[in-house]
Amino acid sequence: MANYHQTVIAGHLGRDPEVRYLPNGDAVCNFSVAVTESWKGKDGEKKESTTWYRVNAFGKLAEICGE
Repeated sequence: MANYHQTVIAGHLGRDPEVRYLPNGDAVCNFSVAVTESWKGKDGEKKESTTWYRVNAFGKLAEICGE
């Protein structure tokens, strides 16, 4: 049995998804998602941190992401 990991990333798109096609006709979609976390520091001041995720999708999922 193959091992796999599934992750849910909820955030904001950094730009429109880019769809390209490989020579064999398979679709590939690339896009970035920004996830911002905010909290109060020990000093009571609000702090924020943004993490960017680069996402690659292939095949039918790539075509759906491109829409």
